[in-house]
Amino acid sequence: MKHAVLFLAYKNIHHLFDYISILDDDFLFYIHIDKKSAVSSDIIEALSQKKNVVFLSRKYTVNWGGLNLLKAILHLAGEAVKNREVGYIHTMSGQDLPIKSSREIKEFFERNDGKQFIEYFPLPSSRWTDGGLDRLNYFNPYDTFDRKTRMGKKLINATVRFQRFFGIKRKPFDLFPTLYGGSVWWSLSSSCVQYVLDEIRNNPAILKRLRYTLCAEEILVQTLLMHSPYRTSIVGNTLTLVLWEYRNGNSPATLDKSDFSTLQKSPKLFARRFDYPTSRDLVSLIKKELLHKEHSNPYLS
Repeated sequence: MKHAVLFLAYKNIHHLFDYISILDDDFLFYIHIDKKSAVSSDIIEALSQKKNVVFLSRKYTVNWGGLNLLKAILHLAGEAVKNREVGYIHTMSGQDLPIKSSREIKEFFERNDGKQFIEYFPLPSSRWTDGGLDRLNYFNPYDTFDRKTRMGKKLINATVRFQRFFGIKRKPFDLFPTLYGGSVWWSLSSSCVQYVLDEIRNNPAILKRLRYTLCAEEILVQTLLMHSPYRTSIVGNTLTLVLWEYRNGNSPATLDKSDFSTLQKSPKLFARRFDYPTSRDLVSLIKKELLHKEHSNPYLS
């Protein structure tokens, strides 16, 4: 069984080389680099030369919160399912890293073959502001304006405030009886991902309604699968360790060298968020640990 890694990158592109170097040739990389990211042609060429990088795209300009992130995921997924050797497909960002060896990851999925690892919860949910319904009820122009810029953030906020003030709401999302949300970082069987792609292709109204929806990538896959035959095989959590605290200037925390012991003890397969230069020493420790493992995983009990 091979594994497809759908890698969504927009900064720290060199981190891709760390990720690729940790995993063996049974892991195939399908990479999308944000169209607006400043990446040299030398880096692109070096990535393309890696034998387990089978697809590299810069099709979309990806703004945080916009629909183009979901489109980029579907774009990569459509390529990954073409390979019949791929058993599982994983979504990862440029701030993720494996914390288990290739052997350990493969053994985990051999033991759990057929299970779908994706976080889900019904909406509305107290986990999200306004239960998450504000994401769907208002026009959120995140593809039009970049929230990472001061002006973009002001324009997005002004647009939503205007709608709230005048009581303007979008047509209800009534394509499903119940909506579900959850993390965009999942590990699904190839057949399950094919099901998602088929449903979207056969029902174009779904993506059309998700335009101007905030973080649609955290709603669509969960909702489709919870109304599918795959519902009974879903394990309702993610395999990615995230430390939900404010540290090193970010929430969730940007991981550093002090987190190494926590990562060693975790049963999770992946972790985030890694950023440079804060995480540089930690990444070196992880690489050294994983690349030199010769015995059974000491972290799983």
